[in-house]
Parts: sequence; structure tokens; C-alpha cells
Amino acid sequence: MGKRIEVTDLNVYYGDFRAVEDVSITIEPKSVTAFIGPSGCGKSTFLRTLNRMHEVIPGARVEGEVLLDGENLYGPGVDPVRVRRHIGMVFQRPNPFPTMSIKENVLAGINLNNKRMPGSEKDDLAEQALKGANLWEEVKNRLNKPGASLSGGQQQRLCIARAIAMEPEVLLMDEPASALDPISTLAIEDLMNELKQRYTIVIVTHNMQQAARVSDVTAFFNIAGAGAPGRLIEAGPTEKIFSAPDVKATEDYISGRFG
Repeated sequence: MGKRIEVTDLNVYYGDFRAVEDVSITIEPKSVTAFIGPSGCGKSTFLRTLNRMHEVIPGARVEGEVLLDGENLYGPGVDPVRVRRHIGMVFQRPNPFPTMSIKENVLAGINLNNKRMPGSEKDDLAEQALKGANLWEEVKNRLNKPGASLSGGQQQRLCIARAIAMEPEVLLMDEPASALDPISTLAIEDLMNELKQRYTIVIVTHNMQQAARVSDVTAFFNIAGAGAPGRLIEAGPTEKIFSAPDVKATEDYISGRFG
């Protein structure tokens, strides 16, 4: 489990607007990579190109290469749905399907992809995914209750369980704790530390302390001004980025002098 992502000269366009310019970065397996930077600097846009999620917006296109263990995700004939099966995504606000039970939420991706699986196997898979998301003990006696009946922090872990039930190699998380209270945030951070034993994890976060706590590598994105494309300024081991970055703009952002 866990695969290396290599991005080379990636540009992201929405129509004629270039949202992200010339990003090259290697994301190592079984690690947490955090994207930080001011609002509107392309972090979330870039994150979504890693599983072709940005393509749901009309007019979106990319130039450049994204390789998952050597396979170009944008190669001819590559099915975006298959890409998203290997590279799961967790969004900023917990989004369980409101009409589905807790268990149905976990298995939603499996059922959607027509995986013919006996009921007992599905039960096992749901249990494993909920255990993987540290949610099993809290919900095991109410699996048929609506997913929306859970607290916000539990709903977010339910969404993580839904993602890992698909057995992805990579998990993308777009500000996964920004809508949560401090205790739920801590639970998500602890969970990331456990999940990186098995997956490649990439998170976007506005919370600098969170990036410092959970990530192995930090990548700082910035923007020259309104209407300019977002760029990757610097990426490196988190400890180095936070203590001795190479670029002054990184240091200014981390020390709170701008952004």
C-alpha cells in the first residue's frame, strides 16, 4: 500500500485562466505531505489534480505530468473514475450521504462500483474500514442509524472510512479538520499518523500548527497577486521548512508576517 506521486511541470487551467503554474514535486509513500499557503494560492486546486477531481469543473485542463508509481494519470485512455478509486479524497466539510445508514455510507463506493461481494464480506469490510478510521467502537451498535446522526467529528471519520473501504493507495484530504472542534481535530490528526503506515497522505491545511504536528514534508504555495497563478515556492522536510526555510517568503508566511 502507499505509492509515490511524481508531478512534473504541472499547470492547471480553468478556461484561459492559469490557476496553478509549473509545479514539480515528489510525494513519498507512507508519509504525510502538507500543503500550506495563503487563501487562493492554488493548494486545493493542485490537490484535486492528483486524482483528477478538478475535472468536474467545466473548462478545467492540465498540462504536465502526474505519475503514480510511474503510471501517468493523464495518459491517453486513463479512466478518471479508476484514478479516483486508487486515490481517495476527504473534503473540508464532512459529507456523509444523508439518506444512508452509517454502514451504507462506508460501503457506498463499493456498491457504486458494482463490486459483487457477498453480504458477509461487506460486513467485514465495513468493520475493517470503521476500525481503520477509529470509529468502530463508537458506532458498532448503531450501524443502521443515519450517517447524518453522528457528530461532525464522527461524520468526518465516517467519510475517511468510506474512502479507505475502497482500498486506495493515496488519501487526499482538503482541510479535513477546519470545520471541527479541537478534540475532533486531534482525533483526525492522530488518525493521520496511523493511516500513513499504509497510505500516502496529502493534506491541505490553513492551520500551521497542524502542518507542523502531522506532516513529514511541507510544501508552501504562494501567489504574486490577484489573478496571478499559484506557485509552489518551496517543499522540504517539515522540520526544516518551519525552522530554516530556504526562501524568505516561506519564512515570512510561517512567522505570520503576511497571509
